[in-house]
Amino acid sequence: MEKNLLKIQENIRFIQEEITKLKEQMDQKDGVIFLKEEAHRNRRISDDVQELSVTDEALPVEKFDHIYLLNTVLRETLNDINRVSVTLNVETANPWVEVSEDRKSVRCTGTWRDLPDTGKRFTFWDCVLGSEGFTSGRHYWQVEVTGNRLWCLGVAAESVKRKRRVRLSPETGFWVIGLHCDVLHRDYDVSCVRPSPESRLAAGPIPGRVGVYLSYESGTVSFYNAETKSHLHTFTGNKFTGKLYPFFATWDVNQWLRICSGSAPGL
Repeated sequence: MEKNLLKIQENIRFIQEEITKLKEQMDQKDGVIFLKEEAHRNRRISDDVQELSVTDEALPVEKFDHIYLLNTVLRETLNDINRVSVTLNVETANPWVEVSEDRKSVRCTGTWRDLPDTGKRFTFWDCVLGSEGFTSGRHYWQVEVTGNRLWCLGVAAESVKRKRRVRLSPETGFWVIGLHCDVLHRDYDVSCVRPSPESRLAAGPIPGRVGVYLSYESGTVSFYNAETKSHLHTFTGNKFTGKLYPFFATWDVNQWLRICSGSAPGL
């Protein structure tokens, strides 16, 4: 009993060290890469657990405890990611766009609507914000973009300029990627006045569904093709200080952007 107790205590110390390492990785690594690595490790550990037999008299208690507890720690760590059920804030919607009744979709109508010009409403960019803002934590959502050839998605600071033109870039409070004429760009500008030199994402299939991953404390916003689980782009090294909101913009008339449910990659 004393020997087993000592071994269990050693395992607990080891697990505590693993937790510390995992937290450091969450802060330092790209969110998508981390999720893929930990999902793979979760599957490997799960396979190890299934190979153990409770009827095996030679089963070492320290091995079972270590694998079971570490698997639990990993699962709880990954569960810290909040799969956001995003809804759209109609008070922020530009008069050129229409939000669906369930507040899950937005499209450009090509028709100006006479709406109250509140302080929250965008009057230059054809866009809308999510209803819920974030000041901490890790959050994830997906957007269906199939059929829309002119869109922009990501995260925007609450403090962004809403009544005049600004470039959609981290310097002005936008962490976004967009599609313009079937070419993915960072810092998309609808008037085609892009940064110099032009920033393009790596060549690959145009996504039909885009995943957005925000890690507030680590200053990271990641994007990937939710269908293929392939990484598109990550903004790193940011120091977020205010509230951030999901951001949606579309200029392709009558083509919807639809917020859809979906778990984080590999989970």
